[in-house]
Amino acid sequence: MPATEEKAHIVEPRESEIDQVLSHHDGDALAAVKTLLEDCRHLRQQMSLAETAMSSGFTRGWRPSYDR
Repeated sequence: MPATEEKAHIVEPRESEIDQVLSHHDGDALAAVKTLLEDCRHLRQQMSLAETAMSSGFTRGWRPSYDR
């Protein structure tokens, strides 16, 4: 998929989602960012494990992209 098409699939977070994240951290934006970064790190590790376990035939040569 061309880069322009990939960017079309990026969904901006809704304000209510942002409010939920902040309220979960009692309004502490730094704690919210730290948690989101930890979540990103965890998901990248999971993608790496999945990439290792998948055969290229199964995915028809597709590999996950770790960056937007």
